[in-house]
This record gives sequence, C-alpha cells and structure tokens, in this order.
Amino acid sequence: MGLDAFAAVCCAIPVLLSLLVVRVAYVLCRSGLPPSKPHAAGLRCLIVLGSGGHTAEMMNILTEIQKDRFTPRYYVAALTDNMSLQKAQVYEKSLIQVEGDREKIIEDAKFMRIYRSREVGQSYITSIGTTLLAVLHAMWLIIRIRPQVIFCNGPRTCIPLCASAFILKVLGLGWSSIFYIESIARVKKLSLSGLLLYKLRLADQFFVQWPQLQQKYPRAQCAGRLM
Repeated sequence: MGLDAFAAVCCAIPVLLSLLVVRVAYVLCRSGLPPSKPHAAGLRCLIVLGSGGHTAEMMNILTEIQKDRFTPRYYVAALTDNMSLQKAQVYEKSLIQVEGDREKIIEDAKFMRIYRSREVGQSYITSIGTTLLAVLHAMWLIIRIRPQVIFCNGPRTCIPLCASAFILKVLGLGWSSIFYIESIARVKKLSLSGLLLYKLRLADQFFVQWPQLQQKYPRAQCAGRLM
C-alpha cells in the first residue's frame, strides 16, 4: 500500500509541475493585455510609496490619472518611512477641496504600512529573517486588498508586493495589473527593483522616462519625463 501511494505521488508531481508551467506561461502571455470584461465600477488600486524621492514622483503621476476610475486607493509605505503616507494624506485632502465630496474621498483612500526587507546598514544575516517577514506581510496585504491595479516606481518594498500579486495570478486567486514607472533619476540603467521586475516579467506595463533607457530595455515603453 505504501509503495502504491509513493508511485502515485511520483506520477502526480510531473503533472502538477506541467500544469504550473502552463499556468505561468498563460499569465505571462496574458500580462499587458486589456481585461476581457470592462469594469463598470472603480478598480481597487494599490499605490506603493517610498523614500528618496519615489513618493514625490508617484504623487506627480497620480495627478494625471482618473481618480474615479481607480477607487478605492490603498497607499502602502515601509514601516520605517515616516513621510510618505503623510504626503499621500495631504494629497487626498487636496482632492476634497477640489472635488468637494468629502465622505466619498475619505472612504476611497486607505493608508497601510509594510515591513521592509532590509534596512540601510542592516547585516545580511539578520536581513534573512526580516525579508521572510516582509514577504509574508506582503502576501497577507495582497490577499486582503486583492488589488486590480498596482502602481509602483522603484522602492524595494514593491518587490514582495508585486511577487505576491504574480503568485496569486498563477494560482488563479486574483488578477492584478502591475504598472511600473521607473524613476526619472534612472537615465542609463534600471534600479534594482526595476531590473528584477523587468527580467522576471512581473510588470504588465513597464515604463521608463528616458529614450536611451528604452533602447537598452526594448520591452519597456518610454513615457517621457513625468516630473
């Protein structure tokens, strides 16, 4: 009986691996294509913020999008980032003054924090535990929010979030369209976050702001300077 069970497991593993490969290939082929069914309501939107100018660039990008199309908006920043969520709150309050519907705008904006994989100056040994914690926290956030759209532009906190969203795509538990906009400071080469998302094909749409960068990475699209 034990041998029969072992043989069944051995036969099942190649089948499961084959199905996984087929599913990953499907997700990669489907990425970047418009949804088959248009959404009448707003799209749940996850916006990844980060220090070092990333938040300022993201706030500038958000001024160009249709606010009523991307609602509710979930802003996520690292646990030790004390400024990014404050800037997002100021931005959302400015929408109240412009659009006037205070209750609706307040309900449409959520502010959340995520553990950082590695702090500046942290040893690589201790970063193993914090990285695992960050990945688990990112997966929990993605499962909780189930974003339909993710906007990110370079902070490393976006890597576990985008990877978690991609895993849910493969498992068929949700579909998030990931839009990555590389920082304007990246003129000749991608940031580490951008390079990982580009090489692993995690982003549905990948934008750069300099034409010479687009020539180096042909799958990227040049959006022009957004700042």
